[in-house]
Amino acid sequence: MKIGDLELNVHVRPGNGSGRPLLMCNGIGASLHILDPLVDALDPTIEVIRFDPPGVGDSPAVALPYGLPQMAAVLDELLDELGYDEVDLMGYSWGGALAQQFALQRGSRCRNLILVSTSTGAWSVPGTPHAFREMLIPRELADAADAAVIAEFISANPGADRKRSAFTAAHQPTDLRGWLYQLSAVMWWTSLPFLPLIKQRTLVVGGTDDPIVPPANAMILAGLIPHSTLALVPGGHLEIVTSASDLGSRITTFLSAGRPAAA
Repeated sequence: MKIGDLELNVHVRPGNGSGRPLLMCNGIGASLHILDPLVDALDPTIEVIRFDPPGVGDSPAVALPYGLPQMAAVLDELLDELGYDEVDLMGYSWGGALAQQFALQRGSRCRNLILVSTSTGAWSVPGTPHAFREMLIPRELADAADAAVIAEFISANPGADRKRSAFTAAHQPTDLRGWLYQLSAVMWWTSLPFLPLIKQRTLVVGGTDDPIVPPANAMILAGLIPHSTLALVPGGHLEIVTSASDLGSRITTFLSAGRPAAA
């Protein structure tokens, strides 16, 4: 789909048209397919919108770096193209930073906010040194060996073959620029100053054994966002994929409670 000067791979799972669609923003270097198990675990009546950022998945890379405010503006244009005035918004990992920026920048278009395994950006509680070092290395995630390295340190239970397989299958080769531009977009960005200004009803989910985004980050987000609910769940950074049924039911319940009853 053409959005301004960008060509983005966009996927829409139809719902029943009775409520707001859910716009999902995924993690660094991850194609929209990383969220397939979670989408399958959601209420099928919810329309779900996903996209690949530039240089990730099936979206071509861009020539110049971008910041999160620019990407939030792209999402604004995407909703215009799709014809939606308002959505619920979920961000996972890197996508959680983008979701926070969009909620501030275009709050009138975001009703409910869901932040999963994410943080306040540059000013946050860091993960383990090993996890931080590995995240700085762009990898060919279609390659089983590279995917296994990533799966080992982002999973709460290293060595689980099914987790490696799920992680490998859910990724596509990442353009080096795509990875680096995503990384640069969050390196100097922080949401700490504006979190109290986020007025959306918010669900904050963190993994208790997450080596990349320690659970203290979820506590900080929930403590500074006024209308937030905190959910700390067993598992690590990858459990959004491996335990999607639990997260799916949490999100469905949260969104259902925030929707008006049917007439």
